[in-house]
Amino acid sequence: MHDGPLNPAPEPLRPGVRIVGLGASAGGLEPLEQFLGKVPSNSGLAYLVVQHMDPTHKTLLAELLQRVTAMPVHEAVDGHRIEADSVYVIPPDAELTVLAGALQLAKPGEPRGQRLPIDVLFASLARELGDQAIGVVLSGMGSDGTQGLQAIKTQGGLTLAQQPDSAQFDSMPSSAIAAGCVDIIAVPADLPVRIVSITGPQPRSDRPAAEGPSHAKAPLETILALLHEHTRHDLALYKSNTLVRRIARRIAVHGLDSMESYADFLRANPQELNLLFKELLIGVTSFFRDPEVWQDLQDKVLPALIERHAVGAGPMRAWVVACSTGEEAYSLAMAFIEALDAVPEGNRPDMKIFATDLNADAIAAARGGRFAATVAADLTPQRLARFFAKRPDGYQIDKRVRDMVLFAQHDVTMDPPFTRLDIVSCRNLMIYFGTTLQRRLVPLFHYSLQPGGVLLLGASETVGRAQSLFQSLDQKSRLYWRSDNGGNGGAVVFPTSRRSTKRSAQQEAPLAPIDTPPTNLQALADHVLLQSFSPAAVLVNGGGDILYISGRTGRYLEPAAGKANWNIHVMARPAIRAQLAVALRTALQEKKSIELPALRLDDETTTAVAITVQALSQPKSLAGMAMIVFRDVVAHPSRRGRRTSPPGAADQALSEELLRSREEISALRQEMRASQEELQAANEELQSTNEELQSANEELTTSKEEGQSMNEELQTINGELQTKLDDLALAQSDMQNLLNSTDIATLFLDKHLNVRRYTEQMAKVIHLREGDIGRPLSELASTLQYPDLHADVKETLRTLAFSEKQIATSDGHWFTVRIMPYRTLANVIQGVVITFVDITVAKELESRLRKA
Repeated sequence: MHDGPLNPAPEPLRPGVRIVGLGASAGGLEPLEQFLGKVPSNSGLAYLVVQHMDPTHKTLLAELLQRVTAMPVHEAVDGHRIEADSVYVIPPDAELTVLAGALQLAKPGEPRGQRLPIDVLFASLARELGDQAIGVVLSGMGSDGTQGLQAIKTQGGLTLAQQPDSAQFDSMPSSAIAAGCVDIIAVPADLPVRIVSITGPQPRSDRPAAEGPSHAKAPLETILALLHEHTRHDLALYKSNTLVRRIARRIAVHGLDSMESYADFLRANPQELNLLFKELLIGVTSFFRDPEVWQDLQDKVLPALIERHAVGAGPMRAWVVACSTGEEAYSLAMAFIEALDAVPEGNRPDMKIFATDLNADAIAAARGGRFAATVAADLTPQRLARFFAKRPDGYQIDKRVRDMVLFAQHDVTMDPPFTRLDIVSCRNLMIYFGTTLQRRLVPLFHYSLQPGGVLLLGASETVGRAQSLFQSLDQKSRLYWRSDNGGNGGAVVFPTSRRSTKRSAQQEAPLAPIDTPPTNLQALADHVLLQSFSPAAVLVNGGGDILYISGRTGRYLEPAAGKANWNIHVMARPAIRAQLAVALRTALQEKKSIELPALRLDDETTTAVAITVQALSQPKSLAGMAMIVFRDVVAHPSRRGRRTSPPGAADQALSEELLRSREEISALRQEMRASQEELQAANEELQSTNEELQSANEELTTSKEEGQSMNEELQTINGELQTKLDDLALAQSDMQNLLNSTDIATLFLDKHLNVRRYTEQMAKVIHLREGDIGRPLSELASTLQYPDLHADVKETLRTLAFSEKQIATSDGHWFTVRIMPYRTLANVIQGVVITFVDITVAKELESRLRKA
């Protein structure tokens, strides 16, 4: 289902020929010709060409490509065995895939306008060839090919794209490049050389291994040290042969000749460290990979775990290590939901799945829960319908499944593990770790699991020497029960993360006091009065945002916790907040001044605050704002003070305060009710608008995709037809030169005996000009003494019989006039051809011989 860091491709059934997939769309004919024109005839590779085509139109692509390459170009045939140094072109209205080294053709599953044939081919290459797959994206509109290149990249294959500025339509290569799944970007003519240099013999790529471990160790350690410094992840405990193989691939991509030169390249190009790190974190994953393992998990493990899980004990917990793009974690969630179907309603526990991976990009993709349409091949129709929602570009995982999984970036070798787990899945990860790291992880997984928990490993992995820690449930499926006897399993070594947490603390510099004295005595006096005797006040806008503060307002206003917010409704003390809000709203609406006398700030103080809220209309720059003035006043006695009063004594102040509070509450209720009704109406309108926009958006998206597909198909047809027109123009030039070189006057007539074409020599016989094209033969003036010419032409057209006569002209010349039917390549009569061969010399010689 998944492989974590450093996972090579699975071992599919590999044909003996390495295959290059070429994907193009609009404007793709020219780059295809440039690419194939530079491919060596003995490259040892096979080339599969997929181009967006009109499903109802016969393609000329194979015929056009055959002109630029010495390799044979075939239109793909279902079941045909793929041969090296051959080109295979997809036929119209088909999807091309590869299975067991043979071509597979199928009818497209998606409607016209939503088909992604390039993605389909690339995905099949990734499945069949693994890290031997090669994909090339050329000119085209849309994003077809991007997901396919991602699949090839995930398997460790080679991905290439045309330089966008060299493409007639750059959307497809730009999309693939933006997705970060392209290894090599170049013009089409340069791509074959790059491919052959990587796929051909690499005498120096294995040089470190050939020259011995001591020589290999130094440059490898240098590269790993650079990676550690750049990413803070230590790969030194991974198997060196896997590291060398991945690094050798990057060396070949850049055309370097040794690990030493690549280490120098890394120092000069820090961005290559990110690419190398991603290369080492390739994840191979699919839904329900190894179905027998999942069947055992559902039949033997999950029912037992669910049965003994105590009701009310919280959710079951699982950890999927190195989850890649999430397929294994989601598969576990789906398997758990299916296992719950056999459990009574009240006894069904929940499950929380922790899915982790070192690759941040993979985690981001997993969180999105979106998958290509090709995942349907890994899922049963029942699971696809139950756990996925169909999208135009693939499938979206169901919300119930998505909510069960928590994704996080995590390094199992450095970060602390999850604990109290029921299931740990770590498949096809440890086989790429060194022995030391393997022996460290197995006891760690034992510690993470609860008693009776289950460990799931890959097909080539075991618990090694830690046999006492786990009991095998099924040796073939690599399922292990946690054993309580862990005395001989070795000590648990907890990972510790040594990540830099240094922070530079900077002390704020105090602001210099601003002391700008007024310019005259009156201004100085006003300044003193304002500072010493004026009440505290604030200027606010219609939304309550404070624009200016005068005097000391700390007793009435205070900053709220969290993000800085200079709004009166947030900063006002809780005891006066509601009354102040109502007064401010009323003053702004009614354009008047509102008085709030003797509001207590709390029950303990003997002073209160009187608040005046004045709506401003003058000057114009302050229109729509309000001034809020705070004045301290003597508070009325508190309730505790009033208990000494004689019973029955009327407390006028308390009555007034109670009445004012009731009025405020009533006003607040009315305002809340009005606001609630407005919000509800606005919400209904927005909901209706949202539904309409969503429907319109779906229709526009569908129309856009269909229109784009039609445009791409028309561009393809246009390119083929333009090439054919060029061929026809050249053939016409050849024919014209041939006819002129024979010195034979030739006249072409259509089936209505109108002039269609003629050669230059016809001017000697019949006076023709360019404007005579389309004129009837009977209207043409000539020097021929041949009154029956028109009748003979009509007779030839009727009987299709050949006619030949020797005719003299009025100026003493003789011509052999041949009249024959004009036949098209389809053997259809489209008129007649009349040739005039000058035999004047022969006639003169014949005349002299007779006289002699």
